[in-house]
Amino acid sequence: MTKESFEVLLSAMHLKSWRYINSLNITGDCVVINQCDCDDREEISDYGRRIKFISSKQRGLSRSRNMAIENSEADVCIICDNDVEYIADYEKIILSKFSEYPYADIIVFFIKRDENSKPYANSDCKLSHKLALKVFSPEIAFRRKSLNSNNIRFKEEFGAGSRYMMGEENIFLYECLRKKLKVIYTPTLIANLRYEESTWKTAGINEKYFKDRGASFYAMSPILSVILNIQFAIRKRRIYDMPMLEAFRYMQMGRKEYKRSI
Repeated sequence: MTKESFEVLLSAMHLKSWRYINSLNITGDCVVINQCDCDDREEISDYGRRIKFISSKQRGLSRSRNMAIENSEADVCIICDNDVEYIADYEKIILSKFSEYPYADIIVFFIKRDENSKPYANSDCKLSHKLALKVFSPEIAFRRKSLNSNNIRFKEEFGAGSRYMMGEENIFLYECLRKKLKVIYTPTLIANLRYEESTWKTAGINEKYFKDRGASFYAMSPILSVILNIQFAIRKRRIYDMPMLEAFRYMQMGRKEYKRSI
């Protein structure tokens, strides 16, 4: 069997150089979308690595990820953020899992981070809708042809720098499940996450946070969105200060706002 080609797809902002990828331990091929104040494109060959460094004036994390997908030429890709540090042999580990599951369109790996120091499951399994709620973007690896043949991309209204600031990876996975793609979860570690102050810790978990969450739940599943709002208000009670019913009300407002917009 021919070895599948592989690329890391990094979305970042205001990088001064493609060499930033070295701080993330990216040792293989990579597509970098650098949202900044110019439009430019560089293709670099560096000790066997092929790097596409694309600068763009466009804004929005999901737009950046879609641009990376469209500029990739690899069979298998993985989403990357600028606070991910890959472990040694990450590429070999990822491709070996795709070899183990040749029918898989998407494999969700484990990245260790402060809020999730343990995998979501103890062994490889089919990704459920419940499990998909816990995943964050850099854990998602995929066969590029599977996305292209099913016309799947990140919704550009969601994610940092967009109208709704969250939920893009969950919406993406729900669309993949809805279109019957084969999605596997594995507790296999591929990276660690550097600690950086989150947007919501600094901005506060406020009215906008809950409205955006309600909108993202509707985008994931119009039928289940009210139930998702209820479970989130209950399950995350410890992270916010407002009354639970008020949090739920704001999520319902966000749900209705997004519903009207489409």
